[in-house]
Amino acid sequence: MCRARMIALAFGAYALWPVAALAQGQAAGPQVPREGGTPLPAAPSVLAIGQSVVMGGVPAGQATAEILGVSLGDAIARGLRQNLGVVLGEQAVRSASGVRWQALSAMLPTAGLRVSQTREEINLEEFGFPLPPGQSPIVGPFNVAAVRLSAAAPVFDYAAIERAKAGARVAGAASHSFRDTRDLVAFVTANLYLQAVAGASRIEAARTQLATAQALYDHAVTQNKAGLVPGIEVLRAQVQLQSQQQRLIFYTNEFAKQKLALQRAVGIPLAQAIELTDRLPYSALEQVSLETALAQAYESREDLQAAQAMVRAAEASRQAAVGEGLPSVIVNGDVGRSSNAWDTLKGTFALSAQVRVPIFQGGRVHGRVVQADAEVKQQQAQVADLRARIEYEVRAALLDLHAADDRVRVARSAADLAGQQLTQAQDRFTAGVTSNLEVVQAQETVATATDNYLSALYAHNLAKISLARAIGLAEERGRQLLRSGE
Repeated sequence: MCRARMIALAFGAYALWPVAALAQGQAAGPQVPREGGTPLPAAPSVLAIGQSVVMGGVPAGQATAEILGVSLGDAIARGLRQNLGVVLGEQAVRSASGVRWQALSAMLPTAGLRVSQTREEINLEEFGFPLPPGQSPIVGPFNVAAVRLSAAAPVFDYAAIERAKAGARVAGAASHSFRDTRDLVAFVTANLYLQAVAGASRIEAARTQLATAQALYDHAVTQNKAGLVPGIEVLRAQVQLQSQQQRLIFYTNEFAKQKLALQRAVGIPLAQAIELTDRLPYSALEQVSLETALAQAYESREDLQAAQAMVRAAEASRQAAVGEGLPSVIVNGDVGRSSNAWDTLKGTFALSAQVRVPIFQGGRVHGRVVQADAEVKQQQAQVADLRARIEYEVRAALLDLHAADDRVRVARSAADLAGQQLTQAQDRFTAGVTSNLEVVQAQETVATATDNYLSALYAHNLAKISLARAIGLAEERGRQLLRSGE
């Protein structure tokens, strides 16, 4: 049972991953300097979860020269087949099934066939036979040929019965953990896809801003040649143009790495060029009450069901420890044919029933009962903690979702206002009312507002899949939550 428990707990160690660590543990990307020393807001990077198995994948197929279109649904489907966490999880379930069969074997009959040919000598004095003086006690050598079938069947063994129950419950816990891992893989895959989509949107925004900076630079050069503006205006526009070029280079590189992270997690060869076909625009999620979300989470979360199965396995293991101090009944049988030559075999048999009654075992049974009882308490404490963690994750996901929804509306309004400000600044500069310093400042405001809007949009979609993960429906409802309201 100890081996079975270790397998199930080792599998659950990565399957029961805290959502908060995934949603919040993002590494800050490098910062690109902007004019005046103001740093460029860092783009979201891949999840900072180290070498977690869910970030790895088993590549399938060969890279081709064609560009592979990948939708969110395609990415999740591939992840659920090729992600390393899923692949290892399948084998962990098989391993737990093997442990279950080992525990069950103690309750089932065993049988074996033996075919033997023996040549031997016997010392009669060894067995206490009296012999006349001078007679040799050695008999033989002689041959013994035998074909025998032996079997043993436990009639009643309470400890074996409870160990078999514990093995079955550990196998059930491994199955629940595997399904929880699939939910986790769906969540991680969707998050990586969202990050890559946000990266593509940042590239598009950076190209637009670069085109605007190029147009303003060209206009400043034209006016300078006409003697309408001093040379400082051209230099200022050129600095802004190069700043936008840096932004585009940075976001292009980040997007390439984000696609690599996605390909690795879903098992697409890294040499394969891919194109993201889904853009996942903003769509408000219909209101979800806390009570409904919690009830659904307690019913659907596979990690909670796995933990509860481990409690039942620990309880069965404790009963097995108690059963080691109880009587057991075993029936043995042996039937076959034997003789001193193969052509003269004669049939023989033996049948026995055995009752084993433990009387004194030096405290071994008591020690195992105490140890098993402690394991039951530990598993119960983990279930209680997991229920509290699920409530925290649901509450946090709902808070993040409401806050992200507000952020998107505010950031969209700010981006619109920044665009109007830039238009007015360009008109004032063209009319000669002001220098292009005002235009550069307006460009910076537009860039910041655009970054804020894209970050808010990513946070909103991430909050949706975080809620799906928190209520235990990441695999089934992740795509529906992202597209709700379209």
